[in-house]
Amino acid sequence: MTRFSASGRRAKIVATLGPGSNSPDTIRQLANTGVDVFRLNFSHGDHAGHEKAYKAVRRASEILDRPLGILADLQGPKIRVGKFENDEIRLRFHGEYNLVEGEESTGEDIPVPHPEILAALVEGDQILLDDGKLMLTVIKTGKKARVRADTPGPLSNRKGFTVLGKEIPVPALTEKDKKDLAFACELGVDFIALSFVQTRADLLEARSLMQGRGRLLAKIEKPAAIDNLDDIVAEADAIMVARGDLGVEFPPEQVPILQRRVVRASRAAGRPVIVATHMLESMVESLAPTRAEASDVAQAIYQGADAIMLSSETAVGRHPATAVAIMDRIVKAVETDSDYWRSSNSFAPRSALPSSDADVIAEAAKSLAEMHDCDAIFVSTSHISVLSRFSRSRPRHRLITHAQDFTKLGHQALFWGVEPLLEAGPQDQNALMTILKTQLGEGTKVVCILGDDAGSESPGWRIEMMEL
Repeated sequence: MTRFSASGRRAKIVATLGPGSNSPDTIRQLANTGVDVFRLNFSHGDHAGHEKAYKAVRRASEILDRPLGILADLQGPKIRVGKFENDEIRLRFHGEYNLVEGEESTGEDIPVPHPEILAALVEGDQILLDDGKLMLTVIKTGKKARVRADTPGPLSNRKGFTVLGKEIPVPALTEKDKKDLAFACELGVDFIALSFVQTRADLLEARSLMQGRGRLLAKIEKPAAIDNLDDIVAEADAIMVARGDLGVEFPPEQVPILQRRVVRASRAAGRPVIVATHMLESMVESLAPTRAEASDVAQAIYQGADAIMLSSETAVGRHPATAVAIMDRIVKAVETDSDYWRSSNSFAPRSALPSSDADVIAEAAKSLAEMHDCDAIFVSTSHISVLSRFSRSRPRHRLITHAQDFTKLGHQALFWGVEPLLEAGPQDQNALMTILKTQLGEGTKVVCILGDDAGSESPGWRIEMMEL
């Protein structure tokens, strides 16, 4: 039997693995401290390293006897400059340079290994380099585009290249991504995160390659993704607000507004949504976050995020477990605030999901639990679309789910409030109640949602209130 988490926290924590955290001992420590999902970043490392980390997480799940999700984050078509003759050039203020097609260049030409980008440029386009540290303006187009440097500074090999506000016709999945996706699915990860999604078609391509293995997460980080947000949210199984690249594409004052919009759309559609990037960035070096960072984490929870993510803080940071512990404390503090519960119950428009029996049952269970002062709601299903309705209703009571398949546990790990419990083999009602009594204690009052077919979306629901 795999126990559900007893952290007392409803929102979930995602932690990125890297050189600072991928040892088995550190992974177990992070899980003990509060991590619910581990992220494998395929922009770095190799397959052997990712497989080792994957096995360490699965082993930690067995040792700790609690479910842990694994998310494989594909690199995507990250556009970068090529290699310079001397590895670096120094841009002069208002100096003029050529953008040339190719992997390498000589002199002060800037190599761009993507001919489709040069073809898409028009005069006046603004280009950000090195994640926004440098800016160029296009003053002439052609096979060699001419640009003016609006920001001086060094530009070295393989730095990021972004054309502001423009949808570049590049494929959503590179050849590297396709190989990484196949490898991750073969491993058995719970989620595949697709980077730089621009349209629903991008997700359909990835889903066809996944062949039903794992769940598909869309990262929102491009202007086109914002334009096509409703279609993308409807197609994806989960969403990530990737604020790093979103902040390169949009001015800083727009990012908080876009974050809130994406969270609302995801919550309305019943998709778990992660807010990511620079949450506790100062903790890469420091033992404590800034007050602004603490407020940032809290605001993501107040807005309705299902999960929040640590990136560099755990991947390369000096204090990965401390970063997780502080994030855990911030979330728990928000969840003790009565204003949080008032706002969370009026946040998502109900019309975004088609009305279903599960919606009615979720609201009825929530009302019954409140009316009779119950301690928990137990849902005997592992069907994701059903769980999404229960999770988005944001009950104050513990939300415990039942699964007979270990592979389903990681899929549930991102859902707000869901505490999955694995018990192998078919279970009758008496056996399930015995399991719950062992986990929750005798005398606990539970609203039980039972069905004839736990894997079905409409399992013949019945609702009962029990004292264990």
